[in-house]
Amino acid sequence: MRRSRIHFFLTTATIGIALGLGGMTAAAREPSDSTPQQVFDGMRNSFRAEKAKGLRVRYQFNLSGPEGGDWFIDVYDGRFRMSRGGIQNPNVTFIASDRDWVALSNGKLNGPWAFLTGRLKIRGDHTLARKLNEIFP
Repeated sequence: MRRSRIHFFLTTATIGIALGLGGMTAAAREPSDSTPQQVFDGMRNSFRAEKAKGLRVRYQFNLSGPEGGDWFIDVYDGRFRMSRGGIQNPNVTFIASDRDWVALSNGKLNGPWAFLTGRLKIRGDHTLARKLNEIFP
């Protein structure tokens, strides 16, 4: 019985994270053929400093594909730094293809579906993963 409870909790938590990412709208105004760089540029414009007050989190994005690459966002007490490349000791790492990341961000790909089918992988602190959509709506 205890094992099924743990499995239920983990499944519920995983779906909750993916649902939070399903609402990513920072690049919703971008055309469907936009690039990951355009998505991250759109995220810059949607930053909500009040949601990041007192928060310290490092996000890493590892995107495969022809437009892929690595990006990071370092959020610290109401401010952020975003750039291409890697960051040491990320709290959360998102792994997806360039096309899937753009589709997720544009609302063309359902977050829970992407996560459950392996098109989106999330490594690290799942609570902080959910915060991404609050900080960059």
